[in-house]
Amino acid sequence: MDTPAYAESRVDYLKRLRRIEGQVRGLARMVEQDAYCIDVLTQVSAATKALESVALSLLEEHLSHCVHDAVKQGGEVADQKISEASAAIARLVRS
Repeated sequence: MDTPAYAESRVDYLKRLRRIEGQVRGLARMVEQDAYCIDVLTQVSAATKALESVALSLLEEHLSHCVHDAVKQGGEVADQKISEASAAIARLVRS
């Protein structure tokens, strides 16, 4: 299995994802405690933006490493990596 492009940043990504996990647990507590709707929505927005930030960072690393290397190789591998990246971008844009 190939080393992921984010391997060097793995610890940072895990920290960010654990922080987001804590935000989501906090959201569940807010709902359990019948917090004001706008306060819950504000926190949902913050968690969503944090996840989007992680996704964009991962995408940037993927493009600058995996796709870049595949394009240098050319051929079917390059086509596949470009197609994968395009599909990932489309999913992010739709979300």
